Amino acid sequence: MGNFYTDMIFPDARFDSVSRIADPSLLEPMTRQLVEGLIVSAQQMGIEVMIYETYRSQERQQALFNNGATRLRTVGVHHYGLACDIVRVVSGEPSWKGDFAFLGQLAHSSGLIWGGDWGAPNIKHTFVDSVHVQRCTVARQGDLFAGAWFPDQTYNPNEDVQHLFNATKKQPTKSTATAGRSETNSKPA
Repeated sequence: MGNFYTDMIFPDARFDSVSRIADPSLLEPMTRQLVEGLIVSAQQMGIEVMIYETYRSQERQQALFNNGATRLRTVGVHHYGLACDIVRVVSGEPSWKGDFAFLGQLAHSSGLIWGGDWGAPNIKHTFVDSVHVQRCTVARQGDLFAGAWFPDQTYNPNEDVQHLFNATKKQPTKSTATAGRSETNSKPA
C-alpha cells in the first residue's frame, strides 16, 4: 500500500528539481490543510505570509549545501511533502526578518511542529529554523526517512507523546535535530 510520497511525490516530474518549489499540491493533503489554515490565521492576526518552499529534492539540498546556504547535505522532511517554509511578505517580497514566534504559536495550535522549538520548547536547541513547520516529530524522522512510517490523516505530532517524550529526554544533536534540514533564517541561494 502506498502513501502520498510514493504515489504523488516520487512520480512527479519535479522529483529531482534543483529549483525552489512552493507548490502546496506537493504537501501531503492533511499537511496542506493545516498549512493553509495557519496562513489564514496569520492573516487574521494582520501578518501577511507566504509559502516559500514545500517539496525539496535531494539535488536541491545538495546545491544549497554546495552554495553554503545549509550545513546539511541530506534533504529531510520537505522531501516527503510533510514540511514547508513560511515567510513574511514585505512589499510583495519574501522576508525572513522579524520575530516568528507567532508562527510557533500557530503551528502548535494547528497540529504542526515548529522549527523554532522542534516540538520541545523546554530544551535549548542548537539549530533553530523559525520559518519551518512540519507534520512529523523529530524522533519519527528516522522511520520516515527509512520508509518504515508515514503519517495517516489522523496523526498529530503534538499528540505523539511517546516520540515527543523521547525527543525531550536528551537534547538532539545537530545531526538528529536537523537531519535533512536547510537553514532558512536567511534566504537560500
